[in-house]
Amino acid sequence: MGSRAKRSTPTLFAAAGLEKDAPRPLADKLRPTQLPEVVGQDHLLGPDGALTRMLATRSLGSLIFWGPPGTGKTTVARLLAETTDLHFEQISAIFTGVADLKKVFEEARTRRETGQGTLLFVDEIHRFNRAQQDSFLPVMEDGTIVLVGATTENPSFELNAPLLSRARVLVFKSLDAEAIEKLLARAEEIEHRKLPLDAEAREALKRMADGDGRAALTLAEEIWRAARKDEVFTPAQLTEIVQRRAPIYDKAQDGHYNLISALHKSVRGSDPDAALYYLARMLDAGEPPLYIARRVVRMAVEDIGLADPQALVIANAAKEAYDFLGSPEGELAIAQAVIYVATAPKSNAAYTAYGAAMRTAKEAGSLLPPKHVLNAPTKLMKEENYGRGYAYDHDQEDAFSGQDYFPEALGRQQFYDPPDRGFEREIRKRLEYWAKLRKERGGS
Repeated sequence: MGSRAKRSTPTLFAAAGLEKDAPRPLADKLRPTQLPEVVGQDHLLGPDGALTRMLATRSLGSLIFWGPPGTGKTTVARLLAETTDLHFEQISAIFTGVADLKKVFEEARTRRETGQGTLLFVDEIHRFNRAQQDSFLPVMEDGTIVLVGATTENPSFELNAPLLSRARVLVFKSLDAEAIEKLLARAEEIEHRKLPLDAEAREALKRMADGDGRAALTLAEEIWRAARKDEVFTPAQLTEIVQRRAPIYDKAQDGHYNLISALHKSVRGSDPDAALYYLARMLDAGEPPLYIARRVVRMAVEDIGLADPQALVIANAAKEAYDFLGSPEGELAIAQAVIYVATAPKSNAAYTAYGAAMRTAKEAGSLLPPKHVLNAPTKLMKEENYGRGYAYDHDQEDAFSGQDYFPEALGRQQFYDPPDRGFEREIRKRLEYWAKLRKERGGS
């Protein structure tokens, strides 16, 4: 599995000059042969990129490449080996067991004795269990291999801390429209023909690729195969021909967390259009609608709270409506709730107040409330002054006694500070009025 392909034995066809290359996928034809040809990863390979700086010293440490499919992780690893004169060895965690690893390590040791270093590229490295990941540590430490692991999952969750401490994590980004356009232009140059797409369809193709360069080229091949002479496809025809790829989205991993985070932050940022977009992406990808509905309820209490008490009512009603209607009819109720919470006035005052109260409660421990607020169901408790001096608020002017209810050793605290917006503007007025009365009536 070295970096140089072996020459095959000449065949009778070759001798006769009739040998032809087997058909190669477009993605393979366009595979970069030099690092500067890699598109979409300028933060790593540009003039000031992390890998560029590393290569300038002619030294390469172990690396973890983290990023979506089709962003060039395997290609970059192969080119790094060539650039640093290391033997390139590639394995996949899906098909490799402990015995295979031992063999690869032993071959690398033998190679090292002859002065040849090894770059071991491990695809899907997160699929190795913890014991298998630990087996890399000795050969990384003694320089037997330079490890380059590739993963589509968050290394923080999927890789052992000892392995991560010995490798640098480099993030590969999804290819943007400009990078996809460069790939399509290269494909047209190699194929000596233009893609039969109008301008809108070409833009649609870039979106369908979903940041995956390999997918973009595969789609381009499908388009060329489907096109008749002089035919030019519109976006609608393109969608019908290539049967649009499903979104790259793993509900159990980063795709799930990234999109729910984007939905939540769009709601918090009062952007209903962005919120609806992320809602649609999650539903389209198969996210359970009830999970989304629960998160919208959470948004209502965390980011809106009492600025609009109806937000919680609406969000909870959407959950109930979905329970009643099911998919797809019930999804509209969730969309309606998302619009409501995105356009509602925002306040995290209740959320912040609860957190502060919880911290104080833990610090205060078992402090007793003041005796005047305690009931006295027994004679002994009455003799101990339980309940003495309590003023029943409904019997007081304005139904407000102004008494202090905090433990005496703790003193009066303030956790809830409503902003001057939404319904909390009215709550703030009440609190300020009660604070004034409390001061006038001797409360603290």
